[in-house]
Formats: sequence, structure tokens, C-alpha cells
Amino acid sequence: MASENDTAAPDTTEDMRRAAHDFMVASVTPKYSYNFSWLGRPIIQYPQDIVAMQELIWTVQPDLIIETGIAHGGSLIFSASMLELNAICGGNPDASVFGIDIDIRAHNRVEIEKHPLYRRISMIEGSSIDPAVIDQVRAAAEGKKSVLVCLDSNHTHDHVLAELEAYADLTSVSSYCVVFDTFIEDVPAGSYPDRPWDKGANPKTAVFEWLKSHPEFEIDRSIDARLLISVAPHGYLKRVR
Repeated sequence: MASENDTAAPDTTEDMRRAAHDFMVASVTPKYSYNFSWLGRPIIQYPQDIVAMQELIWTVQPDLIIETGIAHGGSLIFSASMLELNAICGGNPDASVFGIDIDIRAHNRVEIEKHPLYRRISMIEGSSIDPAVIDQVRAAAEGKKSVLVCLDSNHTHDHVLAELEAYADLTSVSSYCVVFDTFIEDVPAGSYPDRPWDKGANPKTAVFEWLKSHPEFEIDRSIDARLLISVAPHGYLKRVR
């Protein structure tokens, strides 16, 4: 007679997906992402996405990382530290990260500029969709063989769509354009009462609209499947050609 221990374990994948979704919904109001820092600067990301970005930066070995949205600078410092590690392991010793924000607060600028990894960082204050800013970023990307793009500023549909049009084509083949906070579409409407984005008009809706006319990019669903908890479901866009 078979014992309880001989019974095949049930497939818990769907249970995990539901639990992960419930966690994401519950994590919005208490601002869970604000619990974490990277090398002394608040990073405002979930640990799973931090690990995913580490994997991408190691795999892609970018010469340049472009980031829209700076906030406290934690993501810039994270990217710079990954590029430093890549360099130690034989990667490009001159790889850098380029950050854009419409408002770089003075105290944040001071902390970023005095960080030991600042030598790998450049910053522009201005709207990421201002043509003059776009021109500066594109000039910085000129001649770079491997470029990774991260979009994490204003999360309205129109703004993210404009950022994708402005920067996604700078992504090198086999690299990624990562669109953060697509999970706004997956939480209940009204979860961000003090913000101009909501369910129905957010980074994910922009991604889906943009992908209709850009077959050179595909959603890397394998990343979503592994992370489960992520602010960027359907937002890890791989350039395939």
C-alpha cells in the first residue's frame, strides 16, 4: 500500500503566482520598495528585480547603461557597481551609466557625486522626452557596441511611450530595454491616488502599444516566470534583431 510520502506533490506553480500577485498588491500602500538601499543609497526596487538586473548586466556586458529616473541615486550606484565588477572580471574598464531626471534634488546630487563609484556616472537634469535631452543621450551612446536601457521615470502611458520611441532603438541586439512599474496595470484601480497613472494607462499599456510596431523587441517571459515578484512584469524587453 502506498504511503502518504509516495503521493506525487501537487504542482504549486499557480499557487505561487497567486501568492506573488497578492503580495504585490499588498506591498503598494506600505511602499515596500523603499525598504532597500544599495551601497548606501535608497534604490526603491524589489530585491527580485535587483537580482534580475545583475544577471542582465553580467550577460550583456554593456558599455553604457541609460537610465531615466534618478530619485535618490540608488539605481545609478547599483549599475555603476555592476559595471565595476564586470571590469574587474575582464569587461570594459570604461563602461558607464547615464542618468536623466527632470528634478535632481540638491541633496541627492551631493550624495551621488561624493560616492566612490561616481566616476562611472553622468547625469542630466531635464525631461527625458525633451528633444535637447534626447540628443545628449544619443550622443553619449554613439559608438557604443553594447547598450542597456532602463525606463523608470514618469509612469504615465504617454510619457513611457515617448521614452520608448526616444531610447529603445539605442538598445543593442541581444541586450534589453527594461520598462519598470508595468505592474501598475496588475493592481486594483486607484492604488496610486496621488499619481497621474493608473490601471489602463501606465507603463504596461505603453509597452503593449509600442510592441505592435516594433517586432525587433520581444518580452522575455522567462524572466517573469522566474521572478514572480517584480515591478516589471512584461517589461523586460529583449532586442532580438
